[in-house]
Amino acid sequence: MSTGVVRVRTTASPARAFQALTEADDLRVWLAEHADVDLEHGVYEFWGRYTPEGERGRQKLLETTSSSVRFSWLLHGTDYTIELGVEERDGQTLIVASQSPYPDWGAGVEDEGKAGVVQTFWSLSLANLVEHVEGRPVFALCDFSTPEQRIEVDIAAPPEAIIHALTDEDVFARYFGARCSIEPRVGGRWAMGSSFDDEPNPAKIVALDSEHFTLEFPDGMVSDWQLKGSEGRTRLTFVQSGFDPADPPYGSWMGWLSGFADMRRMLELPDWRPMWHSYEAPGLPDGVLVYE
Repeated sequence: MSTGVVRVRTTASPARAFQALTEADDLRVWLAEHADVDLEHGVYEFWGRYTPEGERGRQKLLETTSSSVRFSWLLHGTDYTIELGVEERDGQTLIVASQSPYPDWGAGVEDEGKAGVVQTFWSLSLANLVEHVEGRPVFALCDFSTPEQRIEVDIAAPPEAIIHALTDEDVFARYFGARCSIEPRVGGRWAMGSSFDDEPNPAKIVALDSEHFTLEFPDGMVSDWQLKGSEGRTRLTFVQSGFDPADPPYGSWMGWLSGFADMRRMLELPDWRPMWHSYEAPGLPDGVLVYE
């Protein structure tokens, strides 16, 4: 059976990380609108608008250890097995999410509402978890109750620093954990991958200045960043539009948000190191992802 694994690093202690994985009050901050946890009596549930197919009763606790919790999750007609745990490696605290079965690499692009959600839900959730256990506000949660894809977040950096992070290939790769090819000018190409040869139909940059960056994709979808700076800080408004509201691209939305969570950390933390430790997925091409 195929398995996908996401590992993130945190400066929090293993005990604090495990607490956040297994306490309902914590889950309601970084994971879900509602949560109920009673490990002694076999209860581990989360539901609500920040959970795909968000009615209650889709999770069943399977096993707990001193460092992990394993449960099943009925999602999109498939019974997934999820394990959330904490590891210590080389003096680092790692938080790990594994899920089986797991879609092949690329399936999420073709089916963002299902395979895409499976591939990006835990990346965004763990990014928020890292922020939470380190005493910082979570970046954003995906609201599955609405097709609207819009967030507003404050970042302690000027707009030009954010524009640079969005349009410099090397900087983007460090915080996003993936290679990107960028021609930083209006009319320039933008594509995930180490070269434009990897993407025959790249997005096009349709706006780029000190307070605005906009991408238009071949299928008509638009990703738009608006920045309003004041006294060294920026209010970032990020909007995704141009899609069928009956089939919102939640997969790519959560992918963006998970990457931007570490962008904010990079711009705000003086001793920043990328949170992304490793990622495993069936069919993952060599060289696409970047890890330190």
